[in-house]
Amino acid sequence: MHRRLLFPLCACLLSAATAFAQCPATLPVQGAPLRGSAPLFPATNWWNLDISTAPVDANSASFIAYVNNGGTRRLHPDFGGEESTGSVNIYGFPYAVVDGNATTKQAVTFDYWDESDGVNLSTGQGVPFYPIPAQAITQSHWVEGGAAGNVDQRSQSDRHLLVVDCANNGLYELYNVFYDSTQAKWYAGSGAFFDLNTNSRRPDGWTSADAAGLAILPGLVRYDEAWNSAVTDIGHAFRVTVRATNGYVYPASHRAGSTTGALPMGARLRLKANVNGVDPATRTSDPNVRKIFRAMQKYGLIVADNGSDMYISGTFDTRWNNDVLNPAFSLLAASDFDVVQLGWNPPPSGPAALTAVSANPSTVVGGNASSGTVTLSAAAPSGGALVALSSNIGAATVPPSVTVPQGAASATFTIATTAVSSSVVGTLTAGYNGVDKTTTITVDPVPVATPALSTLTLSPASVVGGFGATGTVTLTAAAPAGGATVNLSSSNTGVATVPASIVVAAGATTAAFAVATKQQRKNTSATITASYLGVNKSQTLTVKRR
Repeated sequence: MHRRLLFPLCACLLSAATAFAQCPATLPVQGAPLRGSAPLFPATNWWNLDISTAPVDANSASFIAYVNNGGTRRLHPDFGGEESTGSVNIYGFPYAVVDGNATTKQAVTFDYWDESDGVNLSTGQGVPFYPIPAQAITQSHWVEGGAAGNVDQRSQSDRHLLVVDCANNGLYELYNVFYDSTQAKWYAGSGAFFDLNTNSRRPDGWTSADAAGLAILPGLVRYDEAWNSAVTDIGHAFRVTVRATNGYVYPASHRAGSTTGALPMGARLRLKANVNGVDPATRTSDPNVRKIFRAMQKYGLIVADNGSDMYISGTFDTRWNNDVLNPAFSLLAASDFDVVQLGWNPPPSGPAALTAVSANPSTVVGGNASSGTVTLSAAAPSGGALVALSSNIGAATVPPSVTVPQGAASATFTIATTAVSSSVVGTLTAGYNGVDKTTTITVDPVPVATPALSTLTLSPASVVGGFGATGTVTLTAAAPAGGATVNLSSSNTGVATVPASIVVAAGATTAAFAVATKQQRKNTSATITASYLGVNKSQTLTVKRR
């Protein structure tokens, strides 16, 4: 796969990136404000385009009739706060804000690895890439649906996990996540990275964490925009679902259905300015909801997933008041919308200019190749566009140049890396017509497996009271420097006792400890438990009377 993983320092977007790079004082944090009134992607991104004058599709009426399904399909806000005060279950998409430079990158094992970022393409295995906060493993409200990541609800809901790297202006999105505590490993259906400084689109045919192949977070209704009096224009389109889809059109890159008559993924719907002589946005008197409706007129809705018809996606936020949102949204129906010409994509003005260079993946284990991509603002001229390339580190090398073919807007090149003993961060530079763009690449050493508790054994498993037994804990990999402290406990200290903990020495995988028992008047038992990094293993020791 050739996923675009980008961290360019684009001079033309520096002010927006700098504004976003001001991280909250405390990190990681769930649901912090993002950029204020500035859009998450560049103003020219498909999420942020003004479509108020875009042409209506010739089949608009038929598409709307399909959505109405013989009736009147009204809008519904698919977001809110907790299901009930203090509950685990929530409405809407939560998102985490982290400092990607200070958060340990996690490897994720994917079902659709060939369409996911952060993957060694030669093996299909995930590499350390996603800055998932540790809180998402055990705490509620970090993963869609509300339950902690170590609760397996993959068969019940989509379980999205969205992470914003405020230090590097990056967005990581995962679909259908689960953290297996026994294996100390994250699993997901698919995952994607988006550099919020660029307009890089997923390759045709590829998914993201969303069915359409689009980013999710930039299309959500957010409280810090809608209920912020300083924000007069929300500035972007909203994510919408429909019950079935048929193929995909720009800006989507992935299909998830072929239902005749249905809208394709990526289709845009625009709230009409006039319905029977009245502006439908004025049906609500709430100024904040009206602001949302105005965005639907200017930026529209983008079909991004299969679900319930005309469900508008938003963030999880306990400040939402659904007693206001639900009746206001129900004032609008599918018939109040036009379908914009399918695949509408106004051409950029002016000659082609270099807009970005990227590396996929941007973090690679030394000895593995990465794929680089240069992107222009418009089609390359006659004879193509020769883009100069360079790297400032020996651990990652690139060819001296790459040519974007005539009529194309991008070209790829190979980034070769060598084995390293410690992580090396380098800068790749691309230059064309006096404009330079950069991106970072990190070359890592072969990762050392994180040990997890594998087994606990007792020998013998049955003793006469007063005699001892030997317990042994075993890890899945060698203990790290300083050793691994495994906590021990007994369910009945009147029958059997164990030390409070045992240390598996650095480099070792096992350690033994003594189990002392007391004389008993009748046969009984005690459960011995070992715990390490959230994984528990237990064995029952039978203690017999003399």
